[in-house]
Amino acid sequence: MTSQSADSRTVLLVDDDQATLDLLERNLAVDDFLVHRAGSAEQALKLLRTTAPDAAIVDTVLPGANGLELIEQIRAGHAEDAWSPGMPVLIVSGRAEPYDAVRGLERGADDYVAKPFHYPELLARLRAAIRRSEGATLGDVLRVQELSIDRNARRALVGGRVVALSAKEFALLAELARHPDRVFSKEDLLRDVWGFRSNTRTRTVDSHASRLRRKLALAGARTRYVANIWGVGYRLLPGES
Repeated sequence: MTSQSADSRTVLLVDDDQATLDLLERNLAVDDFLVHRAGSAEQALKLLRTTAPDAAIVDTVLPGANGLELIEQIRAGHAEDAWSPGMPVLIVSGRAEPYDAVRGLERGADDYVAKPFHYPELLARLRAAIRRSEGATLGDVLRVQELSIDRNARRALVGGRVVALSAKEFALLAELARHPDRVFSKEDLLRDVWGFRSNTRTRTVDSHASRLRRKLALAGARTRYVANIWGVGYRLLPGES
């Protein structure tokens, strides 16, 4: 673990390749990041239980549980855990097929970078993910009927009751709430929420929309939010039946 200033962002590196860990730790330290490193998902979970990293960079191929399973465990975190389930997670993997990127995004990753990578690009993607998670460029609180969406605090409420959302579920809700009557196409949402620009078919938007709709309902929402407009996409408000 490197030692940096109190203002440093903390990054958890998870990779079983020591050369990759050394390269990333050395460069991230120069860019004022505090680095924790783990060679397996098991080691990563031990570190997560005692630290609260601002972001994680995870390889998909790991001893024991793979990187996708680790990301699922991060996203399923509970209130008593030290880490935030909504923390930015970047996948860095030697698997570069489009379907591998889709699987990673569907499991909850914020971005996908194929090996071999260029460090400046990885750094830019990491910083962008952290900025998004901290609401550095987001506006004020959005209110739609009984919904309150605080984009800076990354908190959603239904009638004053907090709704536990993953990072991408919250981002999807915030995007739909910008124009609650507008129909957003799946392609637009994949681009603007997931940063994904491939034509590869994926159920990412549908699965996240379904979970988001269910969580809002369980929180007591009187309106059936996140309406599916068949053949087009989604909008926040159901509109006229």
